[in-house]
Amino acid sequence: MTSAWRDGIRRVNGAPALLLGVWALTLLVSVPMAAAMRGMLAQHLGASLAADTAASGVNYDWMQEFSDQAAGLGVTFRPTILGFGAVLDNLSAFIDNTMRPVVIVAAATVYIVLWIFVAGGIIDRYARDRPTRTVGFFASSGVFFFRFLRLAAVQWIVYALLFGWLHPLVFDRLYPEMVREVPVERTAFAIRAALYLVFGLLVAACTSVFDYAKVRAVVEDRRSMLSATAQAIGFIRRNLREAAALFLANFALFAAVVALYAFAAPGAGQTGASMWLGFAIGQIYVIARLWVKLVFWASETALFQSRLAHAGYVNRPEPLWPESPEAEAIS
Repeated sequence: MTSAWRDGIRRVNGAPALLLGVWALTLLVSVPMAAAMRGMLAQHLGASLAADTAASGVNYDWMQEFSDQAAGLGVTFRPTILGFGAVLDNLSAFIDNTMRPVVIVAAATVYIVLWIFVAGGIIDRYARDRPTRTVGFFASSGVFFFRFLRLAAVQWIVYALLFGWLHPLVFDRLYPEMVREVPVERTAFAIRAALYLVFGLLVAACTSVFDYAKVRAVVEDRRSMLSATAQAIGFIRRNLREAAALFLANFALFAAVVALYAFAAPGAGQTGASMWLGFAIGQIYVIARLWVKLVFWASETALFQSRLAHAGYVNRPEPLWPESPEAEAIS
């Protein structure tokens, strides 16, 4: 285990308010969609017999009927959303570049923008490794929001090339040619899995570059996101072994969280206590996933600072409130 990884976990655990905050952010985006879905289900079920079976368990025939006639958000209400199936469904949609309904894309866009806003405050808090209070957090979030929006534009171009050009090229054109003469299905599956691995590593490399670009922008108070991205690539190249080891440690943490959820994920529960238990397990998984995301940022920040021998150093001065009138008079 790398020291930056352990330091990152310590920094995240030392700021539990940030974890609760991003969890609240997740609820802020997801609860309205859940309420809308509840209204659609209630309207479709009414007082029918299917309502009784849906409340006591899972009526797969009715779920299929509802999904077939639904539009927008309703088409996502399928058996694949139950328990660990939702994780596998999201993974399948990611690796196969499957389009989601417009309403889901819109909600995801809002969620991403909110994360862009809080990213500066989160990384600033972990970089300083001490409480920055509410004023300091939101001041940093506001300062870096527009910088990170510019960085997001660069990310969009890169990911558009990856998923809009490279993914179809590899999986729609190259893969069929590679397995055209393959007689064994197991071999074809192994080839596709290898292509998934290569593509996943490429996506992970790009994600790491943009993560370190955010870290450099915050720690060094950089205004040019192109410069921060270029410097992030240089940092990873100079510290490739340490950066790769840190990524593997963080990814192993992510895999462990997913594996535990696969073991504990509720199925189609009943009403009452079992329903609330399933909800609680699902929320614990969401919190654990968010914790891993924060560990990624905190450990990458710790690694970058350790290479510069500047633990807890941030170039931008920490904002204080209220400002001292004496200090203003002196200036």
